[in-house]
Amino acid sequence: MTDSRSTAWDTYSQNKPQRRRTNARGETTWFNWTQYPDHGPGADVLGLHPGDRVLDLGCGSGGNAAHLATLGMKAVGVDLSAKQLGKARERWPDVDGMDLHQADGLTYLAGNFTVFDAVYSVFGASWFTDPVLLLPVVHASLRPGGVFAFSQRPPVEGCYGCQASYIPRGLDEDPAVVKRWDYEPDVWALILKEHGYVDVSASVIAPPSGSRRTGTLLVRAVRAGQESGPEQP
Repeated sequence: MTDSRSTAWDTYSQNKPQRRRTNARGETTWFNWTQYPDHGPGADVLGLHPGDRVLDLGCGSGGNAAHLATLGMKAVGVDLSAKQLGKARERWPDVDGMDLHQADGLTYLAGNFTVFDAVYSVFGASWFTDPVLLLPVVHASLRPGGVFAFSQRPPVEGCYGCQASYIPRGLDEDPAVVKRWDYEPDVWALILKEHGYVDVSASVIAPPSGSRRTGTLLVRAVRAGQESGPEQP
């Protein structure tokens, strides 16, 4: 794959530590929306049941998708980085119900004929893809009542819309640059509603007690249709 973004995310993969073997409760798989361990809501945000189909856009090393697969969901993970997917296959070789693909999220969705019960992205492709392009194809891939949810860092005040993220490379190399899209929660809610989503919620999860670092923006929306379960904050 020659996409320069895949090279950037391969570089990111080299610097990102692997997920811990167990969490604070001793679980070997778990769902984490935030950048902090053992913090925030879990997979219940997606309102899924065993047998449901779910798509992870920007699955990285596969921890969230593996957790859903262990709960009985049919989890598909898509990521641009071959190195991240290599970590996922090495870490989760025996997890049934998880299918991984190296692809751009838009490209995968455009050629996909599967209808998903939920689509999600944790600091993944939804952050790094123009929502004008992404939201319609996600909407088309969801069943009526299906959930789309994503998390990312909240925007820096005054820095909204398309921004630049810099990924460090070697000492003698300039950082890799990828685009990201940042909006305040109420703007995300408006954008999603404009693209046909309903029951939209968008809020910032506060960081762990005592932390001075930023919180996590969590957005959840539903494709209009039958009820999909309780709305999450």
